Order: sequence, then C-alpha cells, then structure tokens
Amino acid sequence: MFPINLLSIIAVTGFLLLMFTCKGEAQQTDSPQSVTVMVGEDVVLPCFLKPPKDASQMTVEWGRPDLKPRFVFVNLDGEEYSADQNEAFRGRSSMIPENLKHGDVSLKLSDVRISDSGRYRCYFPREKKEYFTELVVGSASSPGASLSGLDVSSSGVMLDCSAAGWYPEPEMFWLDGDGNIMSAGAAEKSTDPDGVYTVSSRV
Repeated sequence: MFPINLLSIIAVTGFLLLMFTCKGEAQQTDSPQSVTVMVGEDVVLPCFLKPPKDASQMTVEWGRPDLKPRFVFVNLDGEEYSADQNEAFRGRSSMIPENLKHGDVSLKLSDVRISDSGRYRCYFPREKKEYFTELVVGSASSPGASLSGLDVSSSGVMLDCSAAGWYPEPEMFWLDGDGNIMSAGAAEKSTDPDGVYTVSSRV
C-alpha cells in the first residue's frame, strides 16, 4: 500500500498530465458565449455539464489560453488547486460550491479589471469536454464640456470636451442642435498603464 504523501504525488501528477492533454482531442460543446461587464463589478461566466450531474468531486479547469500560467481557477476532485494559478486571479476567482451538485461549474470573477477581457475555457480533462466564454470588459464616464474661449474670426465660441476612464477605445463626435455631426479637429487620445482611454476634442 502506498503512503499518503506518495498517493498525493501520484494524484497531482496524473492531474497535470490530464491538464496538458492536447486541445485538439477535446470535444468542444456549444457555441462560444459572450458576457459583458463593467470595470469593478462582479461577473459569472457560465458553464454547465450536459446532461446535468454532480460535479462536486470532479476536476474542472477554468483558464485563459493566452496567459502564462493559464489557470484562472482549478477544482481538483472537489478541492481548490491553486499551485499553478495565475496571480492576477488569486483571491478574485471562485466557484459556488452549492451549485456544483447540479452540474453548474460557472466561474465567478470579483472586482473585474480591464485586463480580465479575453476568452475563457471551461475544461473537464477526464471527460475531454470544453466550453468557451468571451468576456468583454467596459469602462465609461460622463464627458464634460466647457467654454475654452472666443473665436474672434467667426464671432463664435470655442468648446472643449473631455472624458476619462473609457474602454474600449471611444470615438468622440460634436453634434449641432439638429443632431448633425459638426466639423472638428481630430480628438486627442491617451491611455494609462491599464489601457484605459482619456479622450478630448475642441470645436
């Protein structure tokens, strides 16, 4: 009989071999879903076993193929496995334990960030089944307009408009009283380290 620590090593080794199974051998089920959320909110990425069955003791891997390490959250035989979890999701990703018995292995992400945007994979390594969800993260704020000065040549005024904290990249237009697009110079755009946009324009 193997000692307990050796059994643990065998179990984890077997799990890692299953996780690195070639993607081409997995059965993709259903069309990819899309979920939209605003920065700072919580979101649930859906994933369900079909037909429904108890998943509380199953191995389920949530990952982002574009990340290294790719693991967002892993449920290993009913226990959270965090050794190879991507640091960006540590403490922010989870499953709802009471839902696992009904085959609901959806992933909850808390305090969503711009960098969370991407394609997520819900994968059952032993069953070789995978589901994909595209997460679209947005950010917005109310634009502010102000009087910047007088245009002596046209006896008119100059107006500035700016908006910060936008994602994805926004487009800014000026409209007249009838809702027609006015002629204006190209908007100035900048991004912060998180890729969030600030845009400004003058007319």
